[in-house]
Amino acid sequence: MEFGSSWTVDLLLAQGYNGIMAKHTIRISEAEAASDFAGLMARVRAGAEIVIENGERPVAVLHAAEPVRRTISECIALAGAHEEETGKAPVLNSDFAKDVEEILSHRKPWNPPAWE
Repeated sequence: MEFGSSWTVDLLLAQGYNGIMAKHTIRISEAEAASDFAGLMARVRAGAEIVIENGERPVAVLHAAEPVRRTISECIALAGAHEEETGKAPVLNSDFAKDVEEILSHRKPWNPPAWE
């Protein structure tokens, strides 16, 4: 996907957790959106939000249907990869580590009730 002068990328900071994680917002004209919709969808899958505009007026917003979530095993794998790449191990907050250990040690299998 080529990015011409009409593409602008703004870094928006939200509150709380989202304030730490920068969110890319791409503003694009209707004509540009129509010319490479597959490329726009790839950007959305990568976490961008696309604002489609008519002139300067926003007419549509494309964003992921739900936030990307990682399993604990994926987080551990990412932490390991980070350590291999940088030589620095992620530091886990000791209170958080104790809380996770407590939760896991008392975890029981989930047996949902059967529907009638």
